[in-house]
Amino acid sequence: MDQLPKSRTEPDGSAVIRVLSYNIRSLRDDEEALVRVIRACAPDVVLVQEAPRFFRWRKHAARLARKCDLVVLGGGATATGPLLLCSLRISAERTEDILLPPTPGLHRRGLATAVVRIGGVRAGLVSTHLSLDRTERAAQAGLVLERLAALDVPYGIAGGDVNEGPEGPAFARLAGALQDCAAVAPWGGGPTFPVAEPARRIDAVFATPGVEVLGCGVPSGLPGVRRSDLLAATDHLPVLAALRLPATG
Repeated sequence: MDQLPKSRTEPDGSAVIRVLSYNIRSLRDDEEALVRVIRACAPDVVLVQEAPRFFRWRKHAARLARKCDLVVLGGGATATGPLLLCSLRISAERTEDILLPPTPGLHRRGLATAVVRIGGVRAGLVSTHLSLDRTERAAQAGLVLERLAALDVPYGIAGGDVNEGPEGPAFARLAGALQDCAAVAPWGGGPTFPVAEPARRIDAVFATPGVEVLGCGVPSGLPGVRRSDLLAATDHLPVLAALRLPATG
């Protein structure tokens, strides 16, 4: 596997960051394996889906962040599952948890959003987990794009469990307006689900056109990421992206 660029701030003020998107299935599996995977990926930002939503959920989120040498940025139960974690390299300007319109009989979905600074560069973040229902999913993709645009920053990054592959209308809508990072600069593995025999790429990181994608994919061959840990951590494989955010002056 080719080396994925590490996080850094360049002399001109540009920032190279690592963004990890990961469905953690409410920490119902091997938490220590999950921690080892996240730490090996050395992310600046983790876009989490299916974070704990019930009893003492804040405590569980804080524990996971602490074990990974990260902090909780926003989200969790107040976003119905999406959660944002970040390193101390990231400074938060504001965060907002968004509840999407409900559909009777279906789990209500939400977004964890934030505006952050990495050095002198500002960026917007959105973690999402789209519906299992095809029609609702397509509508929610449009809402993700609206919220990302509403953050009104030079760069936007969205990621999550899309619950369909690139051939689906929701995924296509996101990839039509944003860069599908794994398609732009493939690195590592592709399919993300199910974890034991991955056949579908339903988890993704997307970025606005101004972001330079240096590499993106499943970090299955990254040093420190063991197959046994990937299998034990949760039912999805993670997606790791290295992104360059040019200085804006």
